[in-house]
Amino acid sequence: MASRLPFHRFSQHSLKSAPRINYVSCNRWLGSRRGFSSLTLRNHSKGVAWSSSGLTSVSNVSRTALSPVGRFQIRTYADSVVKVPQMAESITEGTLKQFSKQVGDFVERDEEIATIETDKIDVSVNAPESGTIKEFLANEEDTVTVGQELVKLELGGAPEPKEESAEKPKEPAAADKPKSPAPEETKKPEQAKPSKPETEAPKQPSAPKQQPPASKQQTSEESKPSIGGREERRVKMNRMRLRIAERLKQSQNTAASLTTFNEVDMSSLMEFRKLYKDDVLKKTGVKLGFMSAFSRACVLAMKDVPAVNASIEGPNGGDTIVYRDYVDISVAVATEKGLVTPVVRNAETMNLVGIEQAIAELGKKARDNKLTIEDMAGGSFTISNGGVFGSLMGTPIINLPQTAVLGLHAIKDKAVVVNGKIEIRPMMYLALTYDHRLLDGREAVTFLVKIKEYIEDPRRMLLI
Repeated sequence: MASRLPFHRFSQHSLKSAPRINYVSCNRWLGSRRGFSSLTLRNHSKGVAWSSSGLTSVSNVSRTALSPVGRFQIRTYADSVVKVPQMAESITEGTLKQFSKQVGDFVERDEEIATIETDKIDVSVNAPESGTIKEFLANEEDTVTVGQELVKLELGGAPEPKEESAEKPKEPAAADKPKSPAPEETKKPEQAKPSKPETEAPKQPSAPKQQPPASKQQTSEESKPSIGGREERRVKMNRMRLRIAERLKQSQNTAASLTTFNEVDMSSLMEFRKLYKDDVLKKTGVKLGFMSAFSRACVLAMKDVPAVNASIEGPNGGDTIVYRDYVDISVAVATEKGLVTPVVRNAETMNLVGIEQAIAELGKKARDNKLTIEDMAGGSFTISNGGVFGSLMGTPIINLPQTAVLGLHAIKDKAVVVNGKIEIRPMMYLALTYDHRLLDGREAVTFLVKIKEYIEDPRRMLLI
């Protein structure tokens, strides 16, 4: 006799290997969900396999009588294919660096399965649903494109722990092994052997005394490093390093780069930071540094020289100048895989604390390898701080299509003339590399001198 399943409409379906049963037509509870591969009817000794064409076959299922009313249970065993996700408009492919899981592992929804290395960042591939990994459809170090199939996933809950039942009978078997007489028999000959060495004791000592020196000589010879070794090893460049090399060479070939230098006295800014860093840290949790002051000084200097924030666009090297009313500052951050430039957007609307907080957040994301494409897209001006590594002076390379990049360097005590007297002051070299196609020397030097004035007297920044 067929049992009616509650809360659903039914359709009659006849199967040769089972009596007539009312089956679910999946109009309400299942809704639009598809991909179910088995349906277990409690109160029935038969299970029904589900396919896209309906209930087609019967498999044996244990009978469980929970209530007079028929109940059912859906088990999802359908396969789902995980594909390479969309990364960005400008990125269509990447290198499959590694799989985070193995075949047969169970993964939760949104759990990371693989990592794809792109030109800019590493993209995580997450499981769309919970399930078990059945097959890898690509190999590590393969070049994969957006939409390509990566992993075949069997949807469903975590597998039942069947291994425990199989291991339990093995434990007593392992426990029985020590009780077997075999180990005792093996011990007896060992105990009998010492009696023979007692009689042959005079012969054995002479032999071992001669062997150790020979072994020591061999080990000493092997441990000696090879003198004048000329080993070489070749390692393929990762996609980020290849992209960085391509962009830097493109910048050198495209822009008419020129670098101008100036020297700035850091005494006032260092005193300003010393006075207020503790209060800022207590109130906002932000460590006040120098990057925010230089960023703010650049924003104010751009009001006098707006071409620094502009760029050249168009075919054949560009024929159009784009001026911007906003300032997006790219901050160069060194990571293990290469140099990245996350962007502080709308820096013109921020104060020193806001800029410092934004830079700190981007720096942390860069170190944790959690930067997104959106974090690095755009940028109208770049600041690179090589001074954190001890650089005294350098010529930074323009990050196209930007027009200029400001290089900060190490702070060193120097003897300088102040009001006719020689004093020891903390000094820093500033370097501004600019595209001479758009900026002339007058504008570039004026911009750098403005920054120098704001840094040497931070109170000036409050007047604008």
